[in-house]
Amino acid sequence: MTTRVAIVGATGRLGKVVCDVVERTEGYEISATLSSRSDLDEMAGADLVVDVSTPAVSVDVVRAAIERGINVLVGTSGWSEERIGLVRPLVQASGTGIVFIPNFSLGSVIGSALAAAAAPFFPFIEIVEAHHERKVDSPSGTAVRTAELIAAARDDEGPVEAPHTDQRARGQRVASVPVHSLRRPGVIARQEVLLSGPGETLQIVHDTVDPAAAYAPGIRIALEHARSASGVVVGLDSFIDIGVRSPAPTDDAPVADDGVPGQVARTTAQ
Repeated sequence: MTTRVAIVGATGRLGKVVCDVVERTEGYEISATLSSRSDLDEMAGADLVVDVSTPAVSVDVVRAAIERGINVLVGTSGWSEERIGLVRPLVQASGTGIVFIPNFSLGSVIGSALAAAAAPFFPFIEIVEAHHERKVDSPSGTAVRTAELIAAARDDEGPVEAPHTDQRARGQRVASVPVHSLRRPGVIARQEVLLSGPGETLQIVHDTVDPAAAYAPGIRIALEHARSASGVVVGLDSFIDIGVRSPAPTDDAPVADDGVPGQVARTTAQ
């Protein structure tokens, strides 16, 4: 049976990649392409809605899909644990399913899992993320998800040590982790997690260098599971076994936006 997919945010960077993947994947077809300003009634008749719009529009897209009994795959940034908590009762009452993917990149998911696995061993942890200058939100959904996984992994140890966070230059604290966002041309997506302890630092760095190639495998995996999902599911790591188990936040996490070809995932210690 063919799954009819309505894509909201189809004209954006990630939206174009999603459109291409859906068109090339057997068993799926595009039933409607919407911009962030389209009438959401245009999604009617779809079996699945893919939301890659903007943080300001995303919540309306999700609610409209739930009201119509349509499952949703969300790749839009801005969905923190708190924000997901607002729609969770609606999902449970409707019997639909929503899959939130902070990052479609397999390398990024692995990097976040590695950071969470290492988090209990390092008292000082900070995140530096960089994206292109047209990205409208910060911090990125990937950074939020990573910070929340780190906090969950440190449940027994407590919050990370983050001195002087009352100063604005120290970044925004997400689940106790300072996050620093860079927006500049020449960058697609990059995240660096710096974990420090007595006498050493561990750096976990992920770079996206070709979005279409980097995101496509993750998009296909997410599409496969989103059509039949029930309830709220967060993270691509919910569908793949990467060999590193990172604890999920108590109320799940956010959403996303960006990134196994076409990317670089590496760890360095110094």
